[in-house]
Amino acid sequence: MTASTAIVLLTRDLRVHDHPALATTCAAFDQVVPLYVLDPALADLSANRTRFLHQALADLRDQLRERGGDLVVRHGDPVAETIRLADEVGATAVALSADVSHYAVRRERRLRTECERHRLHLRLFPGLTVVEPGALRPGGGGDHYRVFSPYHRAWAANRWREELAAPRRIALPDRVRVGRLPALPAGDSPDAAIGGERIARQRLTDWLPDLTRYGDQHDDMAGDDTSRLSPYLRFGCVSPLAVANRAGDRSGPFVRQVCWRDFYYQVTAAFPEISTAAYRRGATEQWRYDDDALAAWTEGRTGMPIVDAGMRQMLAQGWMHNRARLITAGYLTKHLGQDWRSGVAVFFRWLLDGDVANNSGNWQWVAGTGNDTKPYRGFNPVRQAERYDPDGDYVRRWVPELAGVRGKAIHQPWRLPEAFDYPPPLSVPGTDPVWLR
Repeated sequence: MTASTAIVLLTRDLRVHDHPALATTCAAFDQVVPLYVLDPALADLSANRTRFLHQALADLRDQLRERGGDLVVRHGDPVAETIRLADEVGATAVALSADVSHYAVRRERRLRTECERHRLHLRLFPGLTVVEPGALRPGGGGDHYRVFSPYHRAWAANRWREELAAPRRIALPDRVRVGRLPALPAGDSPDAAIGGERIARQRLTDWLPDLTRYGDQHDDMAGDDTSRLSPYLRFGCVSPLAVANRAGDRSGPFVRQVCWRDFYYQVTAAFPEISTAAYRRGATEQWRYDDDALAAWTEGRTGMPIVDAGMRQMLAQGWMHNRARLITAGYLTKHLGQDWRSGVAVFFRWLLDGDVANNSGNWQWVAGTGNDTKPYRGFNPVRQAERYDPDGDYVRRWVPELAGVRGKAIHQPWRLPEAFDYPPPLSVPGTDPVWLR
């Protein structure tokens, strides 16, 4: 009797635990081929994420080998390579975790067409979110929730799928060429986190004892008490459902952040242009385009210490504290008047957790073009700094030019009598921000 064979095309689901596509396929088929295709179209988007990806792939290969399988690696177009491999191993089916970005949707459509042409059964699975995009619909009509609070209520009350164990055994077809992982590339951020499921699961375990303090501590910029799981969620090194389940309280502040992630996935599924077009109907977009100001912001030399600290943290670690993300994004869009799409591109270039849905959705929220119910709100950077970095320790950590300034005076160095090797705050012609008076 011929063994049944299927391919699991891996994308942003680089794990073995709670992996619906992998677990279900392993239960249904005699042989399963986990496949990752290194697409050259994505290779140059972010050196930081490429390095993290390759680390995650190496860890995934080890875990698959421990279960008797392996990670098959190919280079090229994911659709063409999947079809080619299916022919090589005699596969009759392909499994894929559903995704929402424009690129992912286009890939899925092409794959479906080719699977139909080659008489392969294609099945999509959940796994990239806790609740699938499109599963929750507002009661008054519409294809998705536009406001977070009612979405969160529905999300928390919804029945979640069951969390799945990792497959015990994975049987790979004989003589399949597994392919070599590429050499580990250099990232741009010297202190970036290391990718992989085992690191992600250990990070979650180590951080959970701090969960009870999250509501009080997560905005403490110097304390740095957030989970730092976002890069691992972005690459699927840890299941968002597993994270939410282990955290427990669905209405608690930490699980609420997981819900925000799901929220922007369902927004992006309904509005795939989220990276390039204003989401809010009637949003006015009158932006300045100043390359010098954008470069100063990107490099952390705006003369606003809390902004510069956040940007320098991102350059060094490929990650930025969430409160710093709000402050830096608000400074670029609401003070410098720069197009939010420029900020999206810079964050996407550097952040390990940069993805289409959350990066773009949060930028639009800050810029007033997205889902914020108060689109004209602004972030006073000095007030934010004094509230969330009251002793100035976060700024001192990332802006060594000001390390000698004690206390909250560090947040307004232009008021100090001493001269520092630090630029004056960027100004926009015709404006007089209250924090500079």
